[in-house]
Amino acid sequence: MNAAEAVRDRIVSTVAASGFDAHGLHVRIGADEAEHRWAPDVREDVHSVAKGVCVLAAAIAADEGAISFDDPVISSLPAVAYGEGVDEVTLRHLLTMSSGIDLPWSETLMTDWPDLAVEFLRRPSRGRVFQYSNASTYTAMTALAAHVGDVGDYVERRLFRPLGIDGAHWERCPLGRIEAGGGLHLRTTEIARIGLLLRDRGMWEGRQLVSPEWIDGMHRNGVIAGENPGYSRYALAGWGGPGRAWRLHGAHGQLLILLDDAVVTVTAADHFGADAFAAAVVDILEDADETAA
Repeated sequence: MNAAEAVRDRIVSTVAASGFDAHGLHVRIGADEAEHRWAPDVREDVHSVAKGVCVLAAAIAADEGAISFDDPVISSLPAVAYGEGVDEVTLRHLLTMSSGIDLPWSETLMTDWPDLAVEFLRRPSRGRVFQYSNASTYTAMTALAAHVGDVGDYVERRLFRPLGIDGAHWERCPLGRIEAGGGLHLRTTEIARIGLLLRDRGMWEGRQLVSPEWIDGMHRNGVIAGENPGYSRYALAGWGGPGRAWRLHGAHGQLLILLDDAVVTVTAADHFGADAFAAAVVDILEDADETAA
């Protein structure tokens, strides 16, 4: 039994004991891999894990010189009427949820206004304070589209095809733009490919798809987001924790957890059990590391 299989078996036991409603599991430790499924292997909405894909899209565009994370958003969308203080908001602020613009999530977020990005940017900014909002990622991708064209197509060409992910579906708003902060449908193993890219700091099969500093920026030097464990610091789409780990975390238990050379990918339908489950996974990884040492 290799290291990934041992960790997989312990996670499977944790699911059985806790009742966590897991659908799929992929474990990678070093070069070892292991999988388990509780539900059919179909593509599911990864929810906010999609925010990490949006960061990667923007990072690739920055590597290509198409955009800068630190230019004001108004330079990309000059025709929009901006709220007070929004002229200082950059793409980086949008992707780290530090624009200070308040627009809460709702089930009808994509249809509540004629143009969600316009509505978001017309509201005032309270400065560099954390304000989590799917509208922030949506607006960032609207700005990116001004430079690279349709972001869904751009992600397909620049990221998914090199990773061997074909025909992934991204839900779109009435204007035809990707929902960005969610609505991306992937299989567990496809999310795991993204996880391997993150673990290896943007390298994929010998090719640097994304510069390492952007991957580092997904989990280092984040903004202060609050006091709750696992939600105290947010970087470029990545949450710090549990413990030494960091993660992309989508609603209903979509998890991509990274710790040292380990990547654990989980798809699920268990919103309220996800935090405790993520902490249990990290405990298993830490214990496995100590045992190996």
